[in-house]
Amino acid sequence: MAHKLTAGQMDTLRGFADPQRFLAGDQISEDYAHDELGDVRSFPEVLIRVISTEEVSQIMAFATQNKIPVVVRGSGTGLVGAAVAVAGGIMLETTLMNRILELDEENLTVTVQPGVLLMELAAYVQEHDLLYPPDPGEKSATIGGNISTNAGGMRAVKYGVTRDFVRGLTVVLPTGEVVHLGGKVVKNSSGYSLKDLIIGSEGTLAVITEATLRLVPLPTHSVSLLVPFATMEEAIEVVPEIIKSKAALTAIEYMSRETILFAEDYLGKKFPDKEHDAYILLTCDGSSAAQVEAEYSQVADLCLSRGALDVYIVDTDERKDSVWTARGAFLEAIKASTDQMDECDVVVPRNNVATFIKFTHQVAKEVGLRIPSFGHAGDGNLHVYLCRDGLPQEEWEARLKEGFDKMYKRAEELGGLVSGEHGIGFAKKEYLRQQFGPAQMALMEGIKRVFDPAGILNPGKVC
Repeated sequence: MAHKLTAGQMDTLRGFADPQRFLAGDQISEDYAHDELGDVRSFPEVLIRVISTEEVSQIMAFATQNKIPVVVRGSGTGLVGAAVAVAGGIMLETTLMNRILELDEENLTVTVQPGVLLMELAAYVQEHDLLYPPDPGEKSATIGGNISTNAGGMRAVKYGVTRDFVRGLTVVLPTGEVVHLGGKVVKNSSGYSLKDLIIGSEGTLAVITEATLRLVPLPTHSVSLLVPFATMEEAIEVVPEIIKSKAALTAIEYMSRETILFAEDYLGKKFPDKEHDAYILLTCDGSSAAQVEAEYSQVADLCLSRGALDVYIVDTDERKDSVWTARGAFLEAIKASTDQMDECDVVVPRNNVATFIKFTHQVAKEVGLRIPSFGHAGDGNLHVYLCRDGLPQEEWEARLKEGFDKMYKRAEELGGLVSGEHGIGFAKKEYLRQQFGPAQMALMEGIKRVFDPAGILNPGKVC
C-alpha cells in the first residue's frame, strides 16, 4: 500500500498533537527509518509522539476514515523491521507514554503505559521487593514493544515469556474504538482471549496504550554458575539432562568462546574465563540461601559428571556484573564486529539445540559466511547471526538468502519454528508463509481483516 498524505490531511493531523510532538518530512530523524538491525528502511511521512489513549484514538479514527497507513514504534530495538513505516503514512511513537500508573501489591500487578522501559519497570518493582520476570537482552526496549513481540529472554526457563505476565490490556482499534481486554483476574474463561491475540501481533491488530502485568515476589537469593566444556556438543547435550533433573533453574544460556571475545572487545572488560570453546551459564534463585545452594550443587555435580571442565560460582555483585553484562552485550558485540548482519531467531526442541548449532557451522562453510551464535539453551531459542564482513552487496544478499533458506528448512525438520522471540515483522514473512502453509496463513489473514478491515495498521508485516 503506497500512500501520500495530502496537505489537508497533514493539517488535520497537526491538530491532534502539540506542535513540538508533530514532525514531518526532513524533521524526522533517520533513526526512525529503521530498527536495530537496519536492513529494512523506509521513512514515515508524519511522526507523532503520542501521550494518551484519547490522542491515539483520534488519530486512528482519522487514519481509518482516510485509509492512511499507521505504524507504532517504541524504542526501535526490534530486529525484523516490524516498526518500520514501509508504506509511509503515520508513525506513532509511544515513548512519551511512559508512566507507571499503579502498583497493586494485593493483587501483585502493575499497570503501565506502553512507553515504560523494561529496565525502568524492573527497577521500580524491585524497590517494592517484587519481580517482573520477563528478561529480554535489550533492557532499553519498551513494555509495549515487548508485548507486541511476546518477548522472552533469559528467565523464560523458570518463569515463562511476556504472554504469561500480561493480565490486561487497553488497546485502540484501527477504528479508534478503545477496548479493555482482560484485567487483574487470575482466571478467565470468558470467550475468546482477544488479549492473547494482541500479544505477539507486532502492532498489526491494535495499538496498546496500557498494560496490567503480573508480578512475583522478588527472590532473596541468586547464584549463577559458569560452566566450561571442551566442545559445543558437550555443553549443549547436558541441557536436557539438567532439565530432567528437575532443578528449578531460572536461566540456562549457551555461549561460545568466539562470542565472549567479541563482548570483551566491545565492552573493554575481561570475562572471568575464556579459555574453553563452549560455556553454559546457569542461574538459580529462591527464597533462601540453603534452597539455592541445594539447587546449584545438584546441577554442578551433574555438569561435572557429564564432562564439564570446571564450575565457577558467580555469587558476588562484581562477578555477576562481569558475566551478565557480557551476556547482555552479545548482540551489540557481534554487530560491532562486522559492517552488516542479519539474524536467524529460530526455536527448536531443546534436545535438538546441539544438532542445529552444529548445522550452522556447516552452513557457514557452505555459503562462505561467518555465523556466530548464542542463545537460550534452556528453551531452545537460538540467536544466529550471519555477518557480511565486507562482501559486495549482491554477493552478500545471495549468500544471506542461501544461508537463511538452509537454516529455516533445517529448523522446521527438527520440529522448530521461524521465531522464538523477535517476531516476523517485514523481514521474515516469507519464511513464516513457507512453514505455516495456506490454512494457517488464511486464519491469520482473516483475524487481521476482522481487527483492521481497512488494512491500515502496520501493513506489510507478519502476514
